[in-house]
Amino acid sequence: MRLIGIGDNTVDDYTHMRTLFPGGNALNVAVYARQLGCESAYLGVFGSDTAAAHMQQTLAELGVDNSRSCTADGPSGRATLIFEDGERVFTGSNEGGIRKSVSMDFIFDDIDYLQTFSIAHTSAYSYIDAQLERLQPLVPTLSYDFSDDFDTERALSLCRYVDVAFFSCSAWTEAATRDLLKQAVSCGCALAVATRGPLGAILFDGQAWFRQAPQALAAKDTLGAGDAFISGFLVTWAGSEAGGGPAASIEQSLARAASLAAEVCQVQGAFGHGLRY
Repeated sequence: MRLIGIGDNTVDDYTHMRTLFPGGNALNVAVYARQLGCESAYLGVFGSDTAAAHMQQTLAELGVDNSRSCTADGPSGRATLIFEDGERVFTGSNEGGIRKSVSMDFIFDDIDYLQTFSIAHTSAYSYIDAQLERLQPLVPTLSYDFSDDFDTERALSLCRYVDVAFFSCSAWTEAATRDLLKQAVSCGCALAVATRGPLGAILFDGQAWFRQAPQALAAKDTLGAGDAFISGFLVTWAGSEAGGGPAASIEQSLARAASLAAEVCQVQGAFGHGLRY
């Protein structure tokens, strides 16, 4: 089983520490998949600065294939953040840097390569929505993270191209969350998942509802926890041979997702490898 993260790479700038940590949803999911023992790759647009070089070097060190990515002259995506009372607070972003100016059409330059993957994962910050219709038929499973600042109407319009949809709904009521997941499945998703912070996660498969409580622990850094949840779920679900059928597979995958998210909360940055400046 092989997973590829397609889309966003970003450095998380911990300004209080003067340290850049590699990140970005698609990149993080690929890295976490590799840490789980899955063969993985990342495909995206890198800038031409020191931050981009550090991210690419880190991927190489971790064994995540980055050979099909491209480089464009300009700044890397960068999000700035600080910590207040133990919680991360984002203070700014350049909205992907050079990535927002480069079309993602180049990912189709090697269709045979894309078709070697069981799962492709992308996100709302990947500037790839225009390519989803063409991408979906090339992989058995296409996963998409809509994050927490999605426009509901637009998100649902994309669900026809998505097999597994993830939403961050910590500010939503349970009733509104359930309605969103039902709509996502009715629009075409096989599975729709909502993470709700300390309230855990809810999944709907079109027939049954599933819940997963978070693992209680004192977090060192929650950055990347949501991406780890996604990766833990996808890798376990795609490779699951649990007895008891699909329901048991989903339950097993949700439990592994929560466990990996908790593990990541003990690491500074999404997965470490900070670069001081």
